[in-house]
Amino acid sequence: MLKAELRRKYTQKRKALSTDEAFLLCQKIFENFIRYFSPKESQKVHIFITIPARMEIDTQIFIHYFLAQNIRVYVPKIVADKLINIEIFKDTVFETNSWGISEPVSNDDSGENYFHYVITPLLYCDKKGNRVGYGKGFYDGLFQSISPDSKKIGINYFDPDEDIDDVWENDIPLDYLVTPREVLSFTSGLE
Repeated sequence: MLKAELRRKYTQKRKALSTDEAFLLCQKIFENFIRYFSPKESQKVHIFITIPARMEIDTQIFIHYFLAQNIRVYVPKIVADKLINIEIFKDTVFETNSWGISEPVSNDDSGENYFHYVITPLLYCDKKGNRVGYGKGFYDGLFQSISPDSKKIGINYFDPDEDIDDVWENDIPLDYLVTPREVLSFTSGLE
């Protein structure tokens, strides 16, 4: 299927989830991530902030866990059409931007380009690690700017079962996908 078709299909599938279903699926995704990757103190994690209106996976459970375990947390912020990486702490002040996304008030780019894990938003991911996002290209740019040793991890309610037919040569695939059922690895030798 084409990305545009998959974007429509999985947006609808997401909207069909009840609040309770989404909560339980998020819990399973979080548990699978922790069990598989076992993040440790002082590691660096880049993670998106959930957009509730888009029924995204709730990343607050990840963020609270990471901060409680002294894992360094970085979140994206769009400043002048560029994605920057801001380190957050328990007392970081947030505000909601014009897209309905909660972001740190600060515009201080950390300059960090190595993360142990980059937890990435998506609507769909196929069995090769190709992802369908919202079509803005911010994460493609992020993937090009970070260390190739950073593990790029998608989290999704749904398992892959269709190929993406219009993958571009500049698309950078994910290394892993975490779903409520399992963790899929797309690249050998990364463990």
